[in-house]
Amino acid sequence: MTLPSPLELNGRGRRILVVDDDLAIRILLQAVLRRLQFDVDLAEDGERGLQLFQKNSSYALILLDLMMPRLNGYEFLERIDRAFGDSHPHIVVFTAAGERGVRKIPPGRVCTSILKPFDLEKFLALVSECVLERHSSDGNGAVRPQSGR
Repeated sequence: MTLPSPLELNGRGRRILVVDDDLAIRILLQAVLRRLQFDVDLAEDGERGLQLFQKNSSYALILLDLMMPRLNGYEFLERIDRAFGDSHPHIVVFTAAGERGVRKIPPGRVCTSILKPFDLEKFLALVSECVLERHSSDGNGAVRPQSGR
């Protein structure tokens, strides 16, 4: 079975949470995801992202930066896991921390990861895979970092 192109992905009825301290990235992802008909919520740090998630845990996907003020992505993942266990939505990590930073994520906690700067089309393909629950894994639940370009 082949995956649809990211541009064919229909987000109607699905909500995505974007958690990143970079305003330009939040605005870009919001614009692109809204074109695909996703409902998009934005958070400037992990603390605000956690508040939004606690109010509305019906997200289809969380797009999470690792390096943020107040509550970083690692702490966000830890708190989500403690509060919701495996019942939380798929999470895509995007980061400038490099593969070493991605390897610090406990196995099976995220759908996949992509390094910044990232290619938007490749990023959307990963979002498509995760929304459709066909994510990259090594068979043991560990993510395979994707290069950004």
